[in-house]
Amino acid sequence: MRSLESLKNQVKQEENQIVAVANAADKELLLAIKAAVEEGLCSFILFGDEEAINDIASTIKLDLSMKAITLQHVNELEETANAAVRTVHQKEASILMKGNVATKSLLKAVLNKDYGLRSGKVLSHVALFEIPNQDRLIFLTDPAMNIAPNIEEKAEIIKNTVQVAHGVGIQLPKVAVIGPVETVNYAMQSTVDAAVLTQMQKRGQIKRCLIDGPLAFDNAVSLEAAKHKGIESEVAGAADIIMVPNIEVGNALYKSFIYFSNAKVAAIISGAKAPIILTSRADTAENKLNSLALALVSSKTFKTCGDKSSKK
Repeated sequence: MRSLESLKNQVKQEENQIVAVANAADKELLLAIKAAVEEGLCSFILFGDEEAINDIASTIKLDLSMKAITLQHVNELEETANAAVRTVHQKEASILMKGNVATKSLLKAVLNKDYGLRSGKVLSHVALFEIPNQDRLIFLTDPAMNIAPNIEEKAEIIKNTVQVAHGVGIQLPKVAVIGPVETVNYAMQSTVDAAVLTQMQKRGQIKRCLIDGPLAFDNAVSLEAAKHKGIESEVAGAADIIMVPNIEVGNALYKSFIYFSNAKVAAIISGAKAPIILTSRADTAENKLNSLALALVSSKTFKTCGDKSSKK
C-alpha cells in the first residue's frame, strides 16, 4: 500500500458504516463529509446546532437531506460530544468523529463510565503518512496523546498501532522503536525501553508484529543507512511503524513530515472500543477525509463495531 487513496478504494469494497460526528458545524469537516458521501464511503449522523450546520452546508452545496446523512439538533456544545459517544456506545454507529468541539470535552465523554467507549487499554494516537520519497505508507505513534509513556504504556501503544495496521492489510507490521543510538545506553531510558519491547515481542508478549530497537531514525527507514551501520534486522530500513519514545519526538516528526516533506496524513485514536477521529480544527478537508478512510478500514479490528447496515 503506497497511497492514502488506496484506503478509500478498500473502504468501497466493504459494507457501509455509520459515523457519529460531535458538532458538525465546521466548514472543512462538512467538506470532508460531502466528499465521503459523494464517493460512497459511509453514512453519517451529525450532531449540533441545526441552523448553524445548515448555514455552512448551504455555502458548500452539501445536501443534508440525502439518505446517507442524518442531522440531530443539539443545543449545548458539550452535549454534542455526549450524544455522539452514546450513539457509538449503543452500536447505532461504528466510528466517532470530532467536529467543532474541544478535544477535552470529547475525551471526557469517551471515558464516561456509563456510556463511554472505554476498553481498559491506553488510548493512543496513530498517524499514517504518505511521504513522497517513500515506497510505502508509514505509521507514526504516539505523536499527540501520551506525553512520556512508561514501558507498559509503550507496549499498549504498539498493540494499538498494530491493530490499526492489521485493519489496513499489513498482516505482520515491522515496528521500529527509535532512540538516539542503536545500542543500549543505560543513561538513555529510551534505548533500554526499546530493547525490552524487542524482547517482549520475541517472547510472545506483543504479538502479530516484528519489533526491533533501539534504532536511530535513519536506520529505521533507510536500508542503506542500516547496512552502513552493519545492522542486520528484518525491521531496519523497512519499518511500517515508527514508535517514538515521547510526545516531543513524535510531535516534531509529525510536523516535519508535513512541512518538510509535503506528506499527506490520516490519523485516529486507537485503544477504545471504536476508532476515534480526532483531527485538529485546522486540518484540511483532505486530511479529515483521509482520517475517515483510515477509521473505516480499521474499524473491523476493534472490539465493538456499530450497526453496519447501509442507509443508502
